[in-house]
Amino acid sequence: MTKRLASKHKVDRRLKVNLWGRPKSPFNSRNYPPGQHGKTKRGKTSDYGTQLAAKQKMKFYYGNMNERQFRNMYRKALNKKGNTSENLIGFLERRLDSVIYRAKFATTVFSARQLINHGHIKVNDKKVNIPSYLVKEEDTIEIKDKSKELTMIIGSLLNKEREIPEYIQMDEKNKKVKFIRVPKFSEVPYPTIMEPNLVIEYYSR
Repeated sequence: MTKRLASKHKVDRRLKVNLWGRPKSPFNSRNYPPGQHGKTKRGKTSDYGTQLAAKQKMKFYYGNMNERQFRNMYRKALNKKGNTSENLIGFLERRLDSVIYRAKFATTVFSARQLINHGHIKVNDKKVNIPSYLVKEEDTIEIKDKSKELTMIIGSLLNKEREIPEYIQMDEKNKKVKFIRVPKFSEVPYPTIMEPNLVIEYYSR
């Protein structure tokens, strides 16, 4: 278990948001950073500090991504034609762990990654165990037959915390989804304010 995964419950307080919109987030009861100086008032944040916070917020939101992986996503977005901010969101939402999370097969992006790593997921009828795998439009993603009755998957689908976005078409009976299209930033159901333009500014320095 990585240090980041083990301390994910502290992330909300450090970033001062309920990042995943969970009702049990520690930020709901202690909306200040952890540590003995957490309640201390701080001065005005610099432009760099604001950009860094936006980058950290988005990087943590998408789970167990390290800096190299996230920077590579930025480079792909930069090299693709069109709006770099929209491209970045598109690449992040195309990650297989993101799709599994959006489809409500897992309650968190961390557990979505675990499902994929343990071989429970198929893409276009082929097993894929790489969370960073980028799905394409019209790809079919499903739970393997032997895994469809897993308690964590059934419980997640019954959970009412989140809705499945329109760019993912769900066949709940067969625990199968189709990735209809790459979403626009405005379509992604973030539970807190995200600022991909500041992420681009951070890496463009």
